[in-house]
Amino acid sequence: MQVFRLTRKKYKIELSGKGAAVMGARWNSKGTELIYTSASRALAMAEVFIHLSLNKLPSDFVMLEINIPETLKMGTVTAKELPERWNEFPYRFNTQQFGDGLVSDNNYAFLQVPSAVVPGDFNYLLNPYHADFSKITIKTYTDFPMDNRLFKI
Repeated sequence: MQVFRLTRKKYKIELSGKGAAVMGARWNSKGTELIYTSASRALAMAEVFIHLSLNKLPSDFVMLEINIPETLKMGTVTAKELPERWNEFPYRFNTQQFGDGLVSDNNYAFLQVPSAVVPGDFNYLLNPYHADFSKITIKTYTDFPMDNRLFKI
């Protein structure tokens, strides 16, 4: 299975979860390391762009293509299983508990969750503490310049 992550060149190209742990996000509370990935390049881009101001858009993005072996057991969470208003911003504590639980329960190397940005699409949360995590690898990473037409108003 291939998943994707859009990140900045200024950060080390690795799968650590340390960035998410600094501030916390939708699926993890502050202090919990979790790696956010998406089912497609387009979704990875959308998930990053909702947090950026278009007039201050960085120009140093890279797209990571990440390989998850088919042999790894995937956990899944559907929107129906999530707490009410799971997709709101600011992030709700109860959705952060879901991701924190992935790490603390340590049953899965990765978990499929619905995207709050693109309904019907999925993100994948990678658990850096799972015994099989070392089998998840960065296949490639490439510069990912933004098409200026995306930002015309």
